[in-house]
Amino acid sequence: MATVDPFVGTTFVRSSVDLPVSLSREAAVPLTAQLAGWLRRAMLDGTLPPGERLPSSRALAAQLKVSRTVVTEAYQQLYAEGWLEGRHGSGTFVADMERVDMERVVTPPRETRRDQGPPEPAAAFIDLTAGRPWVRDHDRAAWKRAWRKAGESPPGAEPDPYGLPRLRELLADHLRRARGMAVGPENILVTRGTGNGLDLCALALLGAGARAGVEDPGYHVARTVFAARGAEIVPCPVDADGVIVDGLPGDLRVLYTTPAHQFPLGGRLPIPRRERLLSWARSTGATIVEDDYDAEFRYDVAPLPALYGLDPSRVVLLGTLSKTLSPDVGVGWLVGTPELVGRIAGLRSAVADRTSGPVQEAVATLLERGDLDRHLRRMRLEYARRRAVVVELLGPVCRLRGDTAGLHVLAELPAAVVPVVVERARERGVLLDATGRHHHGRERLHGLVIGYGSASLADVRRGCRVLAEIVREAAAGAP
Repeated sequence: MATVDPFVGTTFVRSSVDLPVSLSREAAVPLTAQLAGWLRRAMLDGTLPPGERLPSSRALAAQLKVSRTVVTEAYQQLYAEGWLEGRHGSGTFVADMERVDMERVVTPPRETRRDQGPPEPAAAFIDLTAGRPWVRDHDRAAWKRAWRKAGESPPGAEPDPYGLPRLRELLADHLRRARGMAVGPENILVTRGTGNGLDLCALALLGAGARAGVEDPGYHVARTVFAARGAEIVPCPVDADGVIVDGLPGDLRVLYTTPAHQFPLGGRLPIPRRERLLSWARSTGATIVEDDYDAEFRYDVAPLPALYGLDPSRVVLLGTLSKTLSPDVGVGWLVGTPELVGRIAGLRSAVADRTSGPVQEAVATLLERGDLDRHLRRMRLEYARRRAVVVELLGPVCRLRGDTAGLHVLAELPAAVVPVVVERARERGVLLDATGRHHHGRERLHGLVIGYGSASLADVRRGCRVLAEIVREAAAGAP
């Protein structure tokens, strides 16, 4: 039975597992957030174990003497984060957070090996480096169906440099639904992914000696690709929100940016700064290359409009399935004005660059049948679980940035502590990515880029516990 504490205006209720839930009407925190927080902590500490049935929203609201909306919104938030799951006709249950594939024998990623010496034999590592998604939980029936459909079409004699017309139409519809962008197939060229899209942009927009701005710290592949096309790389500083517009050089031909979730700091470029950035591009004649690499994954925040949607005349948008499906698929897209897309298609033919036709056919089937959308919804829940664990375990020991979106967060640490933490974590079987290699010049911000995409939920939890312990030891000066 619910009771009311007359001293603090707090209502208490006990669930079927004798969990005391308290909601204070005197607190500044909304009742919905209080309830979600109590339930989240109970699930983390095991008081509410996986499979436990929660009261119905109506029953819990009646017991707590609050509006049913308070309970339903709290449940919806926990559904979105992946803590809860519904069973048709049975109610609301605590999700089984350990049900994912427990296999965790991986080889250290190529970029990590390059920075730390020669390749090592496969070992039992928990990989918390950034940049890779979870690829061991896809709809195999949908995948096989897509490839059977692709196999029905004979090999093409002459690849279309724009990409398959059917896929371009489906991608235009996908971008309208997912990103609110009013585009047609004439605006889209199908690429092999972000790296290929960057190279095509460099081919069309840059040349020997042209100046190309790249966020600093930022995505090192953009620096490499632009430099390979003869461009002079200009590091452009970023802050907690993204690229700093004030002070951008006026002679840049191209500026590469990640406004939806800055890599690696995690900022989301605010609307006023987006407007200033576009104004700068219009006044200087520069083209902005917008990398929308993981914009599909957001937590607790509403989406911001793509730069392309605000001014298609000054922006080229790049997207990819590398984060949403798998890097191995090798399909992405480039969105621009029809004139620029046509120019890039012509240059593409001249250098014999193409995207595999059968792969495009398979992706088109995944989009057409809604399989890709279902996969995205499922993975949002999976990543939300992992992100919540990262925040819960690492938040108390270091400052986290960029935890509202994407597949990584930045954990800020003192410069002297970073190499110690990386080495000790590796000795204990946890691979980490430091901020140093993402800077073009002098490292201005120090910490770890914690990726939670490619490790299982259980491994993310274990790895973060190890990391939190190491950070505490390092901060205390433990040997």
